[in-house]
Amino acid sequence: MKKDNTKPGKNSEKKDLKSQDLERNREYNEGHYITTDQGVRINNDHNTLKAGERGPSLLEDFIMREKITHFDHERIPERIVHARGSGAHGYFEAYGNVGEYTKAAFLNDTSVQTPVFVRFSTVAGFRGSTDMARDVRGFAIKFYTQEGNFDMVGNNIPVFFIQDAMKFPDLIHAVKPEPHNEIPQAASAHDTFWDFISLMPETMHMVMWAMSDRAIPRSLRMMEGFGIHTFRFVNAQGKSTFVKFHLKPKLGTHAVVWDEALKISGNDPDFHRRDLYDNIAMGNFPEWEFGVQLVPQEDEHKFDFDLLDPTKLIPEELVPVTPIGKLVLNRNPDNFFAETEQVAFHPGHVVPGIDFTNDPLLQGRLFSYTDTQLSRLGSPNFHEIPINRPVAPMHNNQRDGHMRQEINVGQTHYSPNSLNDNYPVQAKESEGGFVSYYERMEAYKVRERSESFSDHFSQASLFFNSQTPVEQNHIINALRFELSKVETVAIRKRMLGLLSQVNKTLAKKVAEGLGLTVPGTPEKPMNKGVGADADQKKHEPKRIGKGYEPSDALSMIKNPTVTQTIETRQVAFLCGDGVSEKSLTALKKALEAKGAAAKIIAPTPGSVKTDTGKEIKADFAFFSSSSVVFDAVYIPDSKNNAALLQNNNVIEFINNAYRHCKVIGFDNGMENLIEKTTIVPGQELPKSTEMPGVLINKDSIKAFTDQFTDLLGQHRIWERETYLNE
Repeated sequence: MKKDNTKPGKNSEKKDLKSQDLERNREYNEGHYITTDQGVRINNDHNTLKAGERGPSLLEDFIMREKITHFDHERIPERIVHARGSGAHGYFEAYGNVGEYTKAAFLNDTSVQTPVFVRFSTVAGFRGSTDMARDVRGFAIKFYTQEGNFDMVGNNIPVFFIQDAMKFPDLIHAVKPEPHNEIPQAASAHDTFWDFISLMPETMHMVMWAMSDRAIPRSLRMMEGFGIHTFRFVNAQGKSTFVKFHLKPKLGTHAVVWDEALKISGNDPDFHRRDLYDNIAMGNFPEWEFGVQLVPQEDEHKFDFDLLDPTKLIPEELVPVTPIGKLVLNRNPDNFFAETEQVAFHPGHVVPGIDFTNDPLLQGRLFSYTDTQLSRLGSPNFHEIPINRPVAPMHNNQRDGHMRQEINVGQTHYSPNSLNDNYPVQAKESEGGFVSYYERMEAYKVRERSESFSDHFSQASLFFNSQTPVEQNHIINALRFELSKVETVAIRKRMLGLLSQVNKTLAKKVAEGLGLTVPGTPEKPMNKGVGADADQKKHEPKRIGKGYEPSDALSMIKNPTVTQTIETRQVAFLCGDGVSEKSLTALKKALEAKGAAAKIIAPTPGSVKTDTGKEIKADFAFFSSSSVVFDAVYIPDSKNNAALLQNNNVIEFINNAYRHCKVIGFDNGMENLIEKTTIVPGQELPKSTEMPGVLINKDSIKAFTDQFTDLLGQHRIWERETYLNE
């Protein structure tokens, strides 16, 4: 047979390699059923076995336990999710106003400061990834109460992608780097993630949050925190009240813009970690108000969404958040590994007065977290690591095991016993013993999901419709960016179909950015996951909600809790030799009086000389810094402004600050710098009103500093986005 010596071109080579990968994947999986590791075919891989479709998950579910156990042990030693983290110590102080609802002592005793350790994290990236990835942020708190440890394992987003823990391994497998090439790192903009999302309509509410600016926070100190699940409060009489946990930051909830996040990742990938550590070290202690939404047990079914559905929130207009205490972080860890890395959280760590509901995502987490720690920390004795030890005394009959540190004494380690008077003894409820809420259960064992979980679009629409036009535009651009990275056009089209059920204008604008049209009929989801023998129509996505009025609490810009404080904001002062000491000092003092900081950016990282000959230490150099790590820019007067005019780093600094909608101030005599920037390219200087957020000090330094600090309190000059896009 004659040998074919023709050489294919580079493009056809790439196409052939991709085709080979697809062919191998088909050969490996096509025609096969999902099975357990023992080869047993699985009838339903989407739902945990429960006592009734809204009942608790059952321990006998060997399919769920095998799947999650395997997932929990996929990484050694870093966390599979939330690997990239930052932490701090602090305290919680109760306002003492919830005794009617819960007997939890730490929520009612106003005389005690309960120690806490808080760990913030990204979800998808590895330990070495950037802080500024577009991602959900973990917000986990360990309360060291006198009744034992209580862990609130939450996020900065109040809902989650999926409804049942059975699907968590699939979600994370989809969002992690693709297994054949380990690309991309800490990013959801790739085929496997959006393939999964496009086939799981229940994810649409969370997708709206993840594509919003909530996923690129300005600081860990400026994030809201949420417990995600509906828990129970139980009072001294055994009465149950449903509860959702909230944390609202004193500094307001703020974000960066996407282009800024990309540049920060290159300029300072540890931006959030550094910001948290430095501010605590300087005494700028982050603070949150800890609040709850309370729903009486008898009102469980009063809403047109299901309280047990973790993809849903309770609009604050329906149930306001009641503040019950404050959380303050005031001490950095002494050792990152020993504390931040080894801290072990678990939503199953509760104290008397706080209990679980039958949320199927929460039920799976109650199994998964301990299992994960066995792999990460290598021993059932992880509770003995100092950062995990409770302040309440520990006494039980658990013994030995890898890395045991407790030296147990005595002859008995079993119960009951007569050799040690039966000690340690069980505690009565009146003595602080934990008693689970007395809930009646009468149901069939089913691997099914409640029909009340099937509305996947009403709250996604609520979130999008609650945003300002600026925020909506950011969501549209985020979806365009993410989906443009998806190579499979069919996935893009499926996503446009789902987006059209959230908001038609949203879908249309995303489609325009992708050069596609919105499908007339959205593709039906793959309902195989509800069980091969289940009634498919019962579980098709549908709108149950009657529609909601927009909620200001869901918008960072409209949020009624947003404050105008400029505390801990950092302003870059662009200075060269000959800088006016008077000009520099006036705004610096005004900023510091309100808790903000002035940072001197100079030609070198040494110092600059003022017009009076005084040397002022520089914080950063022009060539090693960028406007993206600051909140505003000021250019004080200078005898030698030619050096600034001729420095490309200075011009780029100002251009980026303008593009990212930050306040920029020019002192009298420095406005000629504007002509070198993109603020008004090739034009005469317009009136300041035509340059939103750009201030020029012409007359009164007092009036100028007042206006500058007032604008800085707005966080961003968002009208500039409209101005720039016209």
